[in-house]
Amino acid sequence: MKQVILCLMAFIYTHLVFSQNSVTFIIKDAHEKEGLIGATALIVGTGNGATTNEGGSAEIKNIPNGKQTFEFSYVGYEKQTKTFDFPNDNGKTIEILLEESEEGLEEVVVTTSRSSRTIANTPTRIEAISLEEIEEKSNMRPSNVSMLLHESTGIQVQQTSATSANSSIRIQGLDGRYTQLLKDGFANFGGFASGLSILDLPPLDLRQVEIIKGPASTLYGGGAIAGVVNFITKEPTNKREINLLLNQSNIGASDFGTFISGKSGKIGYTFLGTANYHKAYDVDKDDFTEVPKTLAFTFAPKIWFYVNDKNTLSVSNQTITQNRQGGDVNVIKSGVSSAHTFFETNKSIRNFTAIEFQSQFSETKRLIAKQSFSIFDRTIDIPNYRFGGIQYNAYTDVSFIQKYTKHALITGANVVYDRFNENKALSNQKRDFNLATVGIYAQDTWDATEKLAFENGLRVDYAGRFGVFVLPRISALYKWNSAWSTRLSTGLGYKTPTMFTEQTESLAYQNVQNVGDNLNAEKSVGGTFDINYKTNISDMIIAVNQMFFYTQINKPLILQENLNNAFFTNADKPVQSKGFETNVKFILDPFKFFIGFTYTDAKGKYLLDNQTLALIPKNKLNLTLMYEVHKNIKAGIEAYFTDNQRLSNGTNSPTFWEMGIIVEKTFGKASIYINAENLTDVRQSRFKNVNEGTHTVPKFSEIWTHTEGRVFSGGIKYKF
Repeated sequence: MKQVILCLMAFIYTHLVFSQNSVTFIIKDAHEKEGLIGATALIVGTGNGATTNEGGSAEIKNIPNGKQTFEFSYVGYEKQTKTFDFPNDNGKTIEILLEESEEGLEEVVVTTSRSSRTIANTPTRIEAISLEEIEEKSNMRPSNVSMLLHESTGIQVQQTSATSANSSIRIQGLDGRYTQLLKDGFANFGGFASGLSILDLPPLDLRQVEIIKGPASTLYGGGAIAGVVNFITKEPTNKREINLLLNQSNIGASDFGTFISGKSGKIGYTFLGTANYHKAYDVDKDDFTEVPKTLAFTFAPKIWFYVNDKNTLSVSNQTITQNRQGGDVNVIKSGVSSAHTFFETNKSIRNFTAIEFQSQFSETKRLIAKQSFSIFDRTIDIPNYRFGGIQYNAYTDVSFIQKYTKHALITGANVVYDRFNENKALSNQKRDFNLATVGIYAQDTWDATEKLAFENGLRVDYAGRFGVFVLPRISALYKWNSAWSTRLSTGLGYKTPTMFTEQTESLAYQNVQNVGDNLNAEKSVGGTFDINYKTNISDMIIAVNQMFFYTQINKPLILQENLNNAFFTNADKPVQSKGFETNVKFILDPFKFFIGFTYTDAKGKYLLDNQTLALIPKNKLNLTLMYEVHKNIKAGIEAYFTDNQRLSNGTNSPTFWEMGIIVEKTFGKASIYINAENLTDVRQSRFKNVNEGTHTVPKFSEIWTHTEGRVFSGGIKYKF
């Protein structure tokens, strides 16, 4: 009997040994023959895969016997599929050469859901703005990312100042404070630092922008009720990269930017430097600026230390300075006089330092530790009032990733410390603020079958006097066949009270009282559901995404004004935002045609009469037609329709169409471009006066469209 048992155990052991194979892939650029860092190799239909290290190598273990199909992908390259037979190919090292993608809908690897997966295989709905589109929008606004987001479906860049062009980001009709901005996964743009965030983020060093719409607090904590925008920067490769950009516009913008990256041995580096100057611009000749006089600089070095094959350390620093002078153009030129008194000045310095350490214990175990510290110093000046202060933010996050055959489990903890100190020489109000939030989280990505995958998570945050928040989140992806798939995602969120909102920003925080201990955190529940369809008709690629969304925010924080004071209260009834987005792509080389439509119904149930929230169009339509011959010429025409918007005085803004044209011609390493924005010259002053007061006592209307009107720009880009 013992002999039988021993023989049976030997048989089982032998079977297991010979059915658990491994293979190493070295993934390279087909032309340069250089290893691609971060490329993905996956066994089709399973969660078993790996990403390449700095040498372009990735090992996959636990491969069953038989023929297995592998999928190889990398951002900007054509996806490749190959089949290997095991155990015949067990233990081999195989070279995979990927071709750069010139056209089509290539697979994009995203990381904002905290797991590295292609968009098509990610249960969480993530939109990715590619490097190609980033470069196109950089031609329009090299100084910041406002244009990059303004023309994205379901996103609204809301201008909060008539004279200094300060802006915030709204997703799905919700106030900007509900959207969390990240850079390489670091959160440091909230609170007082949110006022100028998108205006002092130059896009020249970005390789991808990833957007999660809907509740994402389980992933990134408070403030991600409406969604997350993650700006992902370029990483160094063995091939040195130097980009230069010069831009000039007819409204007085002069921009210079440079991006440098490279790698030598165990050290890699990137550097971003920009200088932006803008003259004060008054298009309607009412003596008030539509675009402020601006001088801004960015200095951002980053260094990678490749300690060995398993450990990488990166250290970065970014310093941004801005001086924006808006208001009466006579004051800007000659100073205050009896007839000309109004001005609005924003001076800011943002310094951000980040350290990230990654340790790949094995092909299935990885540790990531992040630490950042930022200082944001800003002063706002208007007649007879000055506001200023410093915000300090520290962010610590440690996570551990464990991959199994069909699961990828991420566990972690983070601490966020935020402190605002108001300049006591400018105000005697007690508006200092500090809050430490400690959170733990876990997320499991489960490839249940070849067609069904889940990405479920749970976060528990302790936010000081505001209490404990338990935030579950569920996401599911089902692939009906090669053409159809659906996603469903739902979760809870929260936002702790802050006096820094779009409304208080428009008041320059004058007479605004600080949030008190009597206020409660805002809590939300929401979700998204989307349907995807992709097919080929002859040589044409067609892709359709239909997404539905719903978010409810309970105890919303609203600003009340009483005589000369503005203060916050929690409303008894919620804010609700619901609607849908439709995105359609047609690609027929060398043409691309994009259609984007957004319907948003955002209501404040606490409002007594018309409950529609102000400055949110119900219908928006985006149309883009592009003609592109790779590394030769690119030309495009864009058209955007914006529906009526309810204004705070109860009236509605008119509807309007915008149009734009861009042309870029490449000559080897150099390219020349010209850009025409808003050819229809839509601007608010064409419909009514933006300033409804006088020169000495101005009264500015709510901003519901462009203020600067038609813009022409052109420039030169050089890459070597």
